[in-house]
Amino acid sequence: MKLNYLSNRLSTVGRCLATALLCVSVFAFTWHGAYFANNIAIASSTDAGNVIQNKASKDAGQTKNFIRDTANKVEETAQKNAKRVEEATNNNGSFVERKAKRDVARIEQRAEQDASRTQKAVDKTKNAVERTVDNIKDAFSK
Repeated sequence: MKLNYLSNRLSTVGRCLATALLCVSVFAFTWHGAYFANNIAIASSTDAGNVIQNKASKDAGQTKNFIRDTANKVEETAQKNAKRVEEATNNNGSFVERKAKRDVARIEQRAEQDASRTQKAVDKTKNAVERTVDNIKDAFSK
């Protein structure tokens, strides 16, 4: 069936009004959703920040324990190796035995230095994470 002139114009106006109404509805729902999403983000940012800070502290503690355990294992291994050299040289005070003892002392010293340096780096990283979280929480709270 062919539409006459008047019904053709009304059909066109109806489509334009429907499209405009759809666009306004989409705009309104988007605006409304973004407004509530922002409030939810602000409310949950402090909770998430506390969770992140607690996790960073816990992980830093576990990492420090791992570093300390590794340093202790290195020291134990150096002592075992020195003891093996002593046994192999029959405790006669040879050059090799003296060098092994010096190496043990040097290895233990380096293990302690490396462990403390690594633990300081872990602390710096943990503090940087906590500062960043605090800054983000402050930004959302304003």
